[in-house]
Amino acid sequence: MPVALASQLREGTKKAHTMAENTGFVSCFLKGVVDKVSYRTLVADLWFVYSAMEDEIGRLADHPVVGPIHAPALNRRESLEQDLAFYFGGDWRNLIRATPGAQAYVARLHRVAKESPELLVGHHYTRYIGDLSGGQILKNIAQKAMNLGEHDGLRFYEFDAIADEKAFKANYRLTLDSLPIDQAMADRIVEEANQAFHCNMVMFQELEGNLIAAIGKVLFGFLTRRQRSGSTEAVAA
Repeated sequence: MPVALASQLREGTKKAHTMAENTGFVSCFLKGVVDKVSYRTLVADLWFVYSAMEDEIGRLADHPVVGPIHAPALNRRESLEQDLAFYFGGDWRNLIRATPGAQAYVARLHRVAKESPELLVGHHYTRYIGDLSGGQILKNIAQKAMNLGEHDGLRFYEFDAIADEKAFKANYRLTLDSLPIDQAMADRIVEEANQAFHCNMVMFQELEGNLIAAIGKVLFGFLTRRQRSGSTEAVAA
């Protein structure tokens, strides 16, 4: 008997979702405080993560549980490569390095794919459906915060191969609910989805140091200008 995996994933990851949104980096991002250096580091980390996930899911395209969710229209690797070329230049492959958090995330994806491929469904749901659902909002925030052109460094948020996002997500939920799994496996997939949120949170937390430093630099510059302006006014008086 099929299990209602879609609703279980949604309800079972609410707490983790909220915790991820409350990390300093994401909280600042949602408020329009985005540092380009921190952001390009995130783009690089995501390239390592999506490369691992898309390699493994592509390899498991015939797997009875993983295969049905394999949707090339969702793939982000090529979009991220365009963004990396924008932020780092044509030699980006030799310039980027995965942060420790991204390395751990990638290692977990490869381990799960080898030991219990079904659990990749939790990672797939956490990343891709989150990207598809909030992509346009996040794109607009990043574009305004970093003063970017419409597509410059923002291809990650663009799903050109998906004409109707609402219909796509509805079909995705139906696919999740029709997977040949029992409740025990559904529970494990939800648990792994929460682990995926945790992996993302670790990456976000690593970026907070760069973001705080950038905010401090801006604040220092602002205060310095104020002091210079004040001293000039004092001399003039």
